[in-house]
Amino acid sequence: MLEQVFSGGFSWFPLWNSLRIAAIASVLVFFLGILCAYYVARLPRLLKGILDVILTLPMVLPPTVCGYFLLLIFGVKRPLGMWLASLGIRVVMTWWGGIIASLVVSFPLMYRTARGAFEAFDQTLAYAGQTLGLSNTYIFWRIRMPACRQGILAGIVLAFARALGEYGATAMLIGYTPGRTATIATTVYQLWRTNDEAGAMFWVMINLLISTVVLLAVNMLEARQKKAVKA
Repeated sequence: MLEQVFSGGFSWFPLWNSLRIAAIASVLVFFLGILCAYYVARLPRLLKGILDVILTLPMVLPPTVCGYFLLLIFGVKRPLGMWLASLGIRVVMTWWGGIIASLVVSFPLMYRTARGAFEAFDQTLAYAGQTLGLSNTYIFWRIRMPACRQGILAGIVLAFARALGEYGATAMLIGYTPGRTATIATTVYQLWRTNDEAGAMFWVMINLLISTVVLLAVNMLEARQKKAVKA
């Protein structure tokens, strides 16, 4: 395996593809998660509970089930899939389909973390801003978001890590095609399935390294948040 890496006959595509899928999905999850968390946190208790169940469901469902539902939605023989195909857009068996799969499974992490941060926010700060004539947009981005930044950052890091390691929904929706849809997770399974244990272990170690860095970042953010609370 190492000989292939240094000889130039090795492809880093699974790493590049996993990183771009996780990065794009994390950006989308950031905005969608904050939007949903902000408005759901302000709803009545009953409605909040119902929406919580719906928005958090992908976190408790098996990833393959999420992938199955995505196939029911974006499959080429489904209404939405056929309509997208008529526009020249295909989701199934394309790398950008992996973005959708990763977004679905990582969204609950961002949503729950952001909602918890918003609910812990001292609302008197927003009221004070309103008495000064500040707009709600200004209060949100300049007061609420900075006060909740540690929780928001922890959520986006966790969402990125989840998207990077996603396998079940991704395998169902985009499969495994070398140089086109292969990710680290699907490559590990494919190499293991073909008895290339050295190759599978190489990608496992790459994933472990990235995951360790991500978890260290989360721990640092949590430590900073605790210090801020004590201060």
